[in-house]
Amino acid sequence: MLLRATLTSLVLASFSLSVQAHTIRVAIGTQDTTINCAAGGLLIRELGLLEKYLPHDGKYQDATYDIQWKNFTSGAPLTNEMVAGKLDFGAMADFPGAFNGVAFEAAGKHSLFINVLSGNIEGSGNGIVVPIASTAQSLADLKGKTISVPFASTAHGMLLRAVAAQGWDPLKDVNIIAQAPEIAGSALQANKIEAHADFVPFGELFPNRGFARKIYDGSQSNTPTFHGALVDESYARQYPEVVVAYLRASIEANQLLSAEPEKYSELIEKVTGVEAEVNYLFHGPLGVQTRDLSWKPQYRQAVGTAIDTLKLLKKADRGLDLNTFIDDQYIREAFKASGLDYNAQLANYAQAPLKANDAQTGAPITDWKHVAQIWVKGEPKVRHYASAETAFTALAELKKDGKQVRAVYAQAEDSGIKLLASQAWFASDGQGKLSAFLLKDQAQQYAQAQGGKVFNFIDAGAQAVAGH
Repeated sequence: MLLRATLTSLVLASFSLSVQAHTIRVAIGTQDTTINCAAGGLLIRELGLLEKYLPHDGKYQDATYDIQWKNFTSGAPLTNEMVAGKLDFGAMADFPGAFNGVAFEAAGKHSLFINVLSGNIEGSGNGIVVPIASTAQSLADLKGKTISVPFASTAHGMLLRAVAAQGWDPLKDVNIIAQAPEIAGSALQANKIEAHADFVPFGELFPNRGFARKIYDGSQSNTPTFHGALVDESYARQYPEVVVAYLRASIEANQLLSAEPEKYSELIEKVTGVEAEVNYLFHGPLGVQTRDLSWKPQYRQAVGTAIDTLKLLKKADRGLDLNTFIDDQYIREAFKASGLDYNAQLANYAQAPLKANDAQTGAPITDWKHVAQIWVKGEPKVRHYASAETAFTALAELKKDGKQVRAVYAQAEDSGIKLLASQAWFASDGQGKLSAFLLKDQAQQYAQAQGGKVFNFIDAGAQAVAGH
């Protein structure tokens, strides 16, 4: 009996050891060029952040981890590999994220939307661009024109809503064709398409490269948009601590972006080829989108809107239960483990803050509505200015000294988003103070109301210097 008991104990101990010593796969699908997914993929991978948080105690005491990364240019193929069981996590936007949930359901499985990575409650981040020489100044000028868009993307949903807001029939009043961003860039340069709608970062990247001009920003649709992370539900139930570890790595990546946006904008450029100046538009203070991580009601709404749009496109026969598809328990636990207050973040709608002094006057900047910034070539940090007038004056001095400028930024008067100033329109008020706008029509309305004038970037600079 004693021998049998001893053998039984040895067998149980051996079985327990085999369970504890097994290898756990952590397979993550990323979208590197979709730069507002950086805190859910690229930065975690490049900085080795996941390894810092993976558990090695309790049932994970003797576990080893097989960390796998795979990069995609859009959400649809990433979803295909998740449904096929080849990936455990994936980062994507609200629209393809909703499709992810639908695809899992169709396969008799379930996925969970576990956190937000970056977003804008008004919709900024998606946009529509036209060739640089186009006469179109707004979406209203595109009736009867060909607009390309990556199908089943968050930009596709934005385009359909924008067309509907014009009172147009999407099948008759515009010609919407499927086109990936890498193809659209060449088509815009060759004037083979009249407009292109796309997601982050292409609405800013193509204008920054000088061959396109942005004429519509997603914020005009006033429809929330975001990118976030999903996980296979069965994986999350089996390894909840691994899911929390991934989210803690995401939290640290977000903190690093906040602390040193220029440095990590450069890293993103090194990996993706997307210029640091464009990355800074999103990840710098007062950026196009907020790096939020919390499930604000507006982002939950965005998933619901995406599901409704999928039904409209006949890509989904039924909806998803948002209360079970969106699961915030893991991000709440990750916040707690990182010593952060999730509920405080849930209530915080502020843009990434700017704490800086005016580079020209040295005075603290307290009014962020008219902030302008200059990134001088060779300088590791962006210079901040309290007003466009001060920035234009500094820009003239920099050029006089023979210094090259990587980018000039201005905050939009109406939406508050960061703009490439070279693409913006400026309007003066009765006292000559300049405000920036994405569209000429917006600037004209403001100038008319304020008794001022409208200027393009070059003329605004000349006006500011003349008035200095």
